[in-house]
Amino acid sequence: MANELEKENAAAAALDYIEDGMTIGLGTGSTAKYFVELLAEEIAEGLVVRGIPTSLQTQRLAEELGVPLVDVEQVDRIHVTVDGADEVDESAQLIKGGGAALLREKIIANASDLMVVIADSSKHVEALGQFPLPVEVTPFGYTITAKKTYDALCQAGILRPMIKVRTGANDQPIVTDGGNFILDCQCGVIPDPPKAAALLANVPGIVEHGLFINKCRVVIIGAPDGATIFEY
Repeated sequence: MANELEKENAAAAALDYIEDGMTIGLGTGSTAKYFVELLAEEIAEGLVVRGIPTSLQTQRLAEELGVPLVDVEQVDRIHVTVDGADEVDESAQLIKGGGAALLREKIIANASDLMVVIADSSKHVEALGQFPLPVEVTPFGYTITAKKTYDALCQAGILRPMIKVRTGANDQPIVTDGGNFILDCQCGVIPDPPKAAALLANVPGIVEHGLFINKCRVVIIGAPDGATIFEY
């Protein structure tokens, strides 16, 4: 329950970055869910904004709560994106993708004027890597891509990464909103996240990876009695 309170407090603090007339990227995951819920309350009280969801899950939640949505193809500016993270380090580098929405999350984050990350204290780490790094890959040739992913991670200085396809019901691979598979890469420690990101980006078959480098400018870490804001 403590973590849930921290998530909610982080989400509440992110509302300070929202203004009338904004187009807002709506993240995916348990902490982002709190933000969408709190945003809906502000909208009910008169706030005028529109949202762009980063997943079908977030889209359904926003529609249920009455948050106005706009198709990403119909906007020329996204003022701010508020999203969670599976890990965030002291340099505002992130691991994302635990909810299998990393491709859309990165597209929206990259197009935004500002990315605000909200998280509970357990997600704030000294070094990335304890959380398995998600890598989104095309279904075609995914076993080959997994081997090349392993090679890239080793080249990035990661010792003996363990890679497995994320599965769901009946042990079948989970399919993302974009129609792809997810490789979960247990790294232990990622000594050089920018290098790992660059190497993964060059592997054919990898659609996107869960390392968010130089994307985030505000990190809000929730606490039981409030939140701490880090601006970069």
